[in-house]
Amino acid sequence: MRTRTLRLTRDQYRSLWLGYAAAGKLVADPVGVLEKARHNLRDLMRIHSRGASRRWLDEWQKLVDGPVDAILEALTSRTPRARELRQNSPFAGVLSDPERRQVLSAFSTAHGRSRS
Repeated sequence: MRTRTLRLTRDQYRSLWLGYAAAGKLVADPVGVLEKARHNLRDLMRIHSRGASRRWLDEWQKLVDGPVDAILEALTSRTPRARELRQNSPFAGVLSDPERRQVLSAFSTAHGRSRS
């Protein structure tokens, strides 16, 4: 049963690869990346005052106020919790558009375009 909860969809794998890239940026520039994430969180929390998205944003708030290692775990883990966190990530804009396109292209090459 446990393996079933760790199996990722293609979209979840793509999100994981973007998480890996964001994690790389975070370790290279923790101050700048966390500043961007905190700014994004403030904006997202104004938009999502309640509901499921707000729950995950509250989780992110705790993470960005804590140790960087916990954020890296959320960005790179395959657990169901990490998958949900990445779907509500405050790390938008951490990767430039060319970096994001490069990650998505590499993902497509590594995982095939039509594979689920």
